[in-house]
Amino acid sequence: MRVPLTAVPDSHLPSADSLLSVAVDALGGSERQGQITMVKAVQQAIDDGDHLAVQAGTGTGKSLAYLVPSIRHAMDADKPVVVSTATIALQRQLVDRDLPRLSEALGKELPHEPTFAILKGRRNYLCRYKLTAAWPEEDEQDQLFDARDVSATGRMVQRIQEWAEETETGDRDELVPGVSEQAWRQFSVSAQECLGAGRCPSGAECFAELARARAGEVDVVVTNHALLAIDAMGDLPVLPEHRLVVVDEAHELVDRVTSVVTGELSETTVALAVRRVGRLIDQPVADQLMEASEDLKALLAAAPPGRVDELPEVLGLTLALVRDSAARCLTALGPRGGDKDDPDRAGQRKAAFTALDEVHDTAVRMLEAYGHASETDRAEVVWLDGGTDRRPPTLRVAPLNVGGMLRDKLFGDRTVVLTSATLALGGSFDGMARQWGLGDDDWQGIDVGSPFDHPRAGILYVAKHLPQPGRDGLPQAYLDEIAELIEAAGGRTLGLFSSMRAAKAATEALRDRLDVPLLCQGDDSTMLLVKQFAEDEPTCLFGTLSLWQGVDVPGPSLRLVIIDRVPFPRPDDPLTSARQRHVAAKGGNGFMTVAATHAALLLAQGTGRLLRSQDDRGVIAVLDPRLATARYSGFLLGSLPPFWRTTDPGVPRAALRRLSSGD
Repeated sequence: MRVPLTAVPDSHLPSADSLLSVAVDALGGSERQGQITMVKAVQQAIDDGDHLAVQAGTGTGKSLAYLVPSIRHAMDADKPVVVSTATIALQRQLVDRDLPRLSEALGKELPHEPTFAILKGRRNYLCRYKLTAAWPEEDEQDQLFDARDVSATGRMVQRIQEWAEETETGDRDELVPGVSEQAWRQFSVSAQECLGAGRCPSGAECFAELARARAGEVDVVVTNHALLAIDAMGDLPVLPEHRLVVVDEAHELVDRVTSVVTGELSETTVALAVRRVGRLIDQPVADQLMEASEDLKALLAAAPPGRVDELPEVLGLTLALVRDSAARCLTALGPRGGDKDDPDRAGQRKAAFTALDEVHDTAVRMLEAYGHASETDRAEVVWLDGGTDRRPPTLRVAPLNVGGMLRDKLFGDRTVVLTSATLALGGSFDGMARQWGLGDDDWQGIDVGSPFDHPRAGILYVAKHLPQPGRDGLPQAYLDEIAELIEAAGGRTLGLFSSMRAAKAATEALRDRLDVPLLCQGDDSTMLLVKQFAEDEPTCLFGTLSLWQGVDVPGPSLRLVIIDRVPFPRPDDPLTSARQRHVAAKGGNGFMTVAATHAALLLAQGTGRLLRSQDDRGVIAVLDPRLATARYSGFLLGSLPPFWRTTDPGVPRAALRRLSSGD
């Protein structure tokens, strides 16, 4: 049993149940059984010090269900609670809508009106010092000398400079319309590059430090999974001291943490280190790193993309050359923390140390990924991403499993509540718990259900009669099926495709065939496309991954969700295929643990697009017959909401026609 979080055994504060009632009444809503169950479960986890996984379907009111007991804990323990999300949209919902209304509702019931703040990574805030300081040249080689891009970047830079004179937060997300990463990087620094508030001439008015200071004084700190991982795994704390974390959109946690700890090496990253070290060291030493960069560039340009299971001799020699050259540059830079009386030079040295550390440490990681006696001993995978017209080939390294890191760093001395609409895959929380690194005895899982009557509100139709999907694009039978379903629905269709290629192919084949507007992801910004889709009922929208998880369109504009195939990861995806092989080497079922779990999660997210309000009705059409016939279909179906199921093509068409005529 972990140490409970309750500061006072018999708290003088109102119970979480009663606070929920006050909040729901004040907000003009009605209590839902799933919400009540979740509030009690979260409060029990706080009292017992156990980790908790909560599956809560759309419409449960889960944000209120975790915020109420979390705020109560913050008041009771006089420590903030950290709420982490995967998306900016949910962060904004919490900070702009849920927390202000909840704070006002609970203010009279608690010692003070609950306070809250949003905290992001340092890169998201404007650096006042970098606005005026002599800073090392950034990378990207002037956008590869494309005059149009250089001009566009110049206009963005000017907008940032004008905005800098008026912003009160320095938060990049408040700069509308947004700017490119290339433009923003010229006015921001990473945590590693930052001089520190005590040494920086602009430290007293630093936007990032001011945001951290605000976060240290509030009851609820809203952040993202990446910053949560950086705080948990870094040497220096980023978030204020806390003992309770709520991870919303918890199905995304492993992928976001993996992204944070993935290292990369390319001609660009090494050349940037050379430019950063610049005139700070003797030229012959810097030239050695530049020569290593050229060797790496030539080698990666000639190598085939994909996983690098065995270390070729030439790659090993090149990585060792990069490592040793970077180490010599680091030595030549001298002791860290010098130049206290010269902020400009201190900033240049800090930037150089940061770039060199990244190059050196990543090369070391890549070399250490090899030489294990067996596959079961391997901890990391290395792969090569092929280059594009705008990006050079890049060598990457990532851990095969982040569960151990999460267990030790995130879950170790905190109580964590993890919640999402999709956590119980195949009807069990065990798969997600293993990914998080949780053992059998220190967590509880609960499914609080959904307010929707899925069997009455929706049909899950699997097109069992269609051929299995192949590698040569969408079969004609799939295009015919899509067209007939859309015609029955009168448009009003969200098409979720496993690849952008498939989405575009379907759009091109059906745009002239259908008499309803058909939008495709990439035609415009995704936000504007979704807005147009929601506002014009006959319109259809086709797209890929971000639409599987990011679309919330209640009402008659969405009556049909089409999924072209079971969304397994690509067989040649380096990381997932390596993880699958690693599980198999340890005696597990790699396919079910990795590939089928990935597919189940996305399927559950995709089917969740249909019902967004109590009045919604419609059809989920999965064109891939394997969902009905394959040996793993039971696991996948067990991960989905309990829609009424059919394989009869006539049933969904008739249902859609009835809905279309009745709207």
